[in-house]
Amino acid sequence: MSKKVVIATVKPFSPAARQQVEALLKKAGYETAAIESYEGPGPLHAAVADANALIVRSDKIDAEVIAAAKELKLVVRAGAGYDNVDCAAAKGAGVAVMNTPGQNSNAVAELVFGMMVYMARGQFNGKPGTELKGKTLGIHAVGFVGRAVATIAKGFGMNVIGFDPFVDADKMKASGVTPVSSVEDLYSKSDYVSLHIPATAETKGSIGKALLSRMPQGGVLINTARKEVINDAEMAEVLAERADLKYATDIAGDNDAELKEKFAGRYYSTPKKMGAQTLEANTNAGVAAANQIVAFFEKGDRTFVVND
Repeated sequence: MSKKVVIATVKPFSPAARQQVEALLKKAGYETAAIESYEGPGPLHAAVADANALIVRSDKIDAEVIAAAKELKLVVRAGAGYDNVDCAAAKGAGVAVMNTPGQNSNAVAELVFGMMVYMARGQFNGKPGTELKGKTLGIHAVGFVGRAVATIAKGFGMNVIGFDPFVDADKMKASGVTPVSSVEDLYSKSDYVSLHIPATAETKGSIGKALLSRMPQGGVLINTARKEVINDAEMAEVLAERADLKYATDIAGDNDAELKEKFAGRYYSTPKKMGAQTLEANTNAGVAAANQIVAFFEKGDRTFVVND
């Protein structure tokens, strides 16, 4: 009996990317079905009822979705972050959860630099700005994306430092990143900080006044990670107290309208999360997800399982 894979994307893959994903799965003998741009949980619950595997992007896969999918064995998040999936509920139901680390890294890293140049040049307001060359870039979390950011930074002639207690110092150095001993040290020494930490119980709300106030004159924070890691109230407070600081984010916080009104020219948010929104990243993450599904069922490969 063939396996059924449901591609559930409230933010759809590009048509070309979805076609490649479906072709790969069908070649392996799997049945595919797609649900795109849906509203509310009802359509998703119905779609997963007989699914053996699920490919998702930003879709919320909670305990109710998992309970509705009686045949489900695997959820693959096409991307690095997987906080939209209830990993504990999945594990309790015997469902493995995977991500596809590294597949969106270049897309996010390029966005980081697009935002950095935009802020350095005063959001292209016609007035003199500053250059990135010679500035210090602090990378907060030196994973796949952080290392891709470091590679590009070297091309801009930037000095790159990083903090990540989960990454070996030698691995950072091999990527051109000079490790610092503490997160406080990172913010104190960085003209720009590129934020790549996940949203966890420990990190939610952790980026606030205590760290931002340490940044040098003219400091800029770039956030392509998660909105939950920012302390919104303290961000507004420190921007009010420090007229030199700037903040650009790919994930608007709950006080987005307030920040835009009060700090025009020093605050920028993308209309929606854009980090992985390239044709290449769409294809890379989707194809990786499909390959991981086939390897999981045919070979028992659990390399990218995150909820064991």
